[in-house]
Amino acid sequence: METVIPILPPTGDLDARCSTKPGSYNLTPFSRRTMNPDIPDIPTADKAQNPAGEPRPDGVPFMRVIKSYVLRAGRTGPGQARAYEQFGPQFLLNYDASQALDTTAAFGRAASLIMEIGFGMGGATAHIATVRPDDNFLCCEVHEPGVGALLKLVGEGGLQNIRIFRHDAVEVLDHMLPEGSLDGVHIFFPDPWHKTRHHKRRLIQTPFVNRLARHLKPGGYLHLATDWEPYAQQMLEVLSAEPLLKNTAAAGSDGYVPKPDYRPLTKFENRGIKLGHGVWDLVFVRA
Repeated sequence: METVIPILPPTGDLDARCSTKPGSYNLTPFSRRTMNPDIPDIPTADKAQNPAGEPRPDGVPFMRVIKSYVLRAGRTGPGQARAYEQFGPQFLLNYDASQALDTTAAFGRAASLIMEIGFGMGGATAHIATVRPDDNFLCCEVHEPGVGALLKLVGEGGLQNIRIFRHDAVEVLDHMLPEGSLDGVHIFFPDPWHKTRHHKRRLIQTPFVNRLARHLKPGGYLHLATDWEPYAQQMLEVLSAEPLLKNTAAAGSDGYVPKPDYRPLTKFENRGIKLGHGVWDLVFVRA
């Protein structure tokens, strides 16, 4: 039987996930981290079909395959809806498991390809694409308001180096991107799932990191950032154990790197730093 792993949480920039403004399309601080915490990973075996409507093989219990997200609450506002209509045809890509993505055709040019997994409301993504115009950014997010917000930023900012999948990044990796095709991967502030019993839901786990490493070109990099120190320690442990990856942190350091210039300092992050909170960046390269 194929090994499967529980559903894993979404990611995104800190400003997006921690908005508390009235009428915000995001959840209030940390509420996303406790959504449906008691849903079992293996539903009862007396059901006839799995949640996708596919028959269950005899003797095989239902289990959740690996995902890069958990769907969040929220609605798409009128500005985001207009962005879908106005800019979606140019910047949204259709997921098609039957064929690999032609990145040169998708972007209209050949350039280094950076994948961002979970971009929240897209502010950091748009900033990075602006300061790195020579790179192509392939961005995956399932949260509809977030996709609409990034489409708005991309269209109004005239950014030509972003393309978006509103689809699970794991399936995009598995079915549309060949191994050794990525020059970099960004995963910023994935959900830390604080409670010990929920750690299995964290995105950065050994099987997923190996999948990412295999999709990197030699010399390609994996950049992670988190504001939760225990999660940073787990990230460092998992990445250090992956034989295909090498830490770029200075010898004798604690294993983390200074924030790269291209990653913007979000309002929430800046507020946390003023309060003495930490943020940890990790950058590993494919050996």
